[in-house]
Amino acid sequence: MAIENEILDQLLAGRDPQDLFAKDGLVDELKKALSERILNTELDEHLGDERAGGSSNHRNGSSKKSVLTGTSKVTLDIPRDRAGTFDPKLIAKYQRRFPEFDDKIISMYARGMSVREIRGHLEELYGIDVSPDLISAVTDAVLEEVAEWQNRPLDACYPLVFFDAIRVKIRDEGFVRNKAVYIALAVLPDGTKEILGIWIEQTEGAKFWLRVMNEIKNRGVADILIAVVDGLKGFPEAINATFPQTIVQTCIVHLIRHSMNFASWKDRRDVAKALKAVYRATDATAGLAALDDFESGPWGEKYPAIALSWRRNWDLVIPFFAFPEGVRKMIYTTNAIEALNSKLRRAVRIRGHFPSDDAASKLLYLVLNQTSNGWKSPPREWFQAKTQFAVLFGERFVTQ
Repeated sequence: MAIENEILDQLLAGRDPQDLFAKDGLVDELKKALSERILNTELDEHLGDERAGGSSNHRNGSSKKSVLTGTSKVTLDIPRDRAGTFDPKLIAKYQRRFPEFDDKIISMYARGMSVREIRGHLEELYGIDVSPDLISAVTDAVLEEVAEWQNRPLDACYPLVFFDAIRVKIRDEGFVRNKAVYIALAVLPDGTKEILGIWIEQTEGAKFWLRVMNEIKNRGVADILIAVVDGLKGFPEAINATFPQTIVQTCIVHLIRHSMNFASWKDRRDVAKALKAVYRATDATAGLAALDDFESGPWGEKYPAIALSWRRNWDLVIPFFAFPEGVRKMIYTTNAIEALNSKLRRAVRIRGHFPSDDAASKLLYLVLNQTSNGWKSPPREWFQAKTQFAVLFGERFVTQ
């Protein structure tokens, strides 16, 4: 509903435009006036309901309460009732912040800002002095949401799941340890993406992977058609122990990136170009022949470790060649998880290290949640891949 110009003229009359949005300016006055109007209306409705029930409860003055908003601190006159049964919905008892204020803190935290930086930002822009304990309390409230999200039910079938990991520094038993954060990014039958969960572990191994797989299964997953992993030791065995029909495929992008670690900067573009003949071959036999040619060629002789790394992972590369072009593109084109990891690493880099696993989970969840909100439509590669999945997997490809 548009506000009439006459009302706006009355509000703006005699005011300095520079002060409209400043502390204690017109916007703050409007927040105060509107909030108090709503609170008084709530009390009128509350008293009306009680009187309808035979109570003689009535108004009993007001009390002042300072409330933090997204831009300032506002002192409200909270109306009271004689019986003390009135509990406002706008600002509940013991509540000192509007929801928008909490959202602003969480948004800044999700962008990697520390408690000290958030405090300084709020004071510099809005003139609000917020204690570190308050900021921590707001962000700690996210932990319940994290636990609920991590244990939520999942779909029965996922055509494609990428399992990846990043390293973060977390304080544990008095020492800062290098721990791995594992992320499962799934592609749903309609092509949209979903984060299945995050897991933090200092050491990886078959038992850990089996626990992760069983957790996913217990949350409702009955089948994963293709699982893409980054050569994690013991992971393929754990996947097939839980989901025997799942095809486990090593991530081609990670294999290429690992290969680049052996090449000098000036040679990396040419080496990557030479490797295209391997993973773009028509079938596994042609791919192995291309790898032989690479190994005996100038780049293979200069960097022998590259061909060796491909041969070590060849059993998990072979499934890739059995897929048609549409499915290959979905497996190879890992832009979603690469973009996700980039944002996670940026947030982690700003922090340096985390005081606990919970602190790391909290921030990573917020970053993941913020990122996934931008996933509106499936990638263009999916439209071709979807038909191929239906042909390859038949009834296992559940679309509903």
